Amino acid sequence: MVFGKVKEWLGIEGIKLEITLPEDLVQSDGIISGTLRYSTKNTQQVLGTTIKLYEEYTRGRRKAKKTDTYLIAEVEISDSFMVYPEDIKEVPFKLTFNYVQSEMDKIHSKGGVTGALAGFAKKAKGVQSKYFVEAESDISGTALNPFDKVEVKWTK
Repeated sequence: MVFGKVKEWLGIEGIKLEITLPEDLVQSDGIISGTLRYSTKNTQQVLGTTIKLYEEYTRGRRKAKKTDTYLIAEVEISDSFMVYPEDIKEVPFKLTFNYVQSEMDKIHSKGGVTGALAGFAKKAKGVQSKYFVEAESDISGTALNPFDKVEVKWTK
């Protein structure tokens, strides 16, 4: 009985959280619509969820490689609800953000000779950005909250 309480407090066999994103996300739209999918083996209460979009900006190569992480957008969903065993609860979300291009990206997106040169310069310097959506839910009675992180795949 005590072991069951410890597992519940640690979130073991508790709520599982999964983010699903559509395949047709366009970065310049400035919005990500997705779904949070909850499942559990034990009845539990979700108190709220925080969803974040962030960029991992990498530049350089080998030992000179550096990565910075920038928070782009964040939304809090304060809805509280129950999740029951053998039941899947889906919660839609929208995350809006300001789409900003660097000067190098602007030149690259125009194409042509200068666009190709800009693309070459980015590759030569090892410049790369990856975007991620991360969600974490606050669960009643647990110390370790469920979370999920997925990479955003932008369509052109």
